[in-house]
Amino acid sequence: MDPADDWRAALAETGRLSPTIVQAIVDAHGDRGVTAIEAVSERRVKRYRDFDVVVGYDDEYVVEDRGCTCKDSQYNLDPDEGERCWHVLAVDVAEALGELDHHDMWYSDVREFL
Repeated sequence: MDPADDWRAALAETGRLSPTIVQAIVDAHGDRGVTAIEAVSERRVKRYRDFDVVVGYDDEYVVEDRGCTCKDSQYNLDPDEGERCWHVLAVDVAEALGELDHHDMWYSDVREFL
């Protein structure tokens, strides 16, 4: 089993971040894993009716079907190799922990106001 799958399985089973799971995330994803965990702890992972959105440092990033609108996903990562940006990882972690910030509205409508 791939290390990325190991931490996902452990997180799904326990429903909480233990030191062992945190270390597995960091081992598998490095700084991206650390940043993802920070985003979840700061409640920057949002679920709208149409998309998941992660509030980044400079913008909000749409995560859909394990893909992301950030430049890191577009230019630096190989999805075929299981590489994911920290926004996608944050959604995975928040979802497993039940820590998504739910918004009963369409993100596409919210974006019009920004």
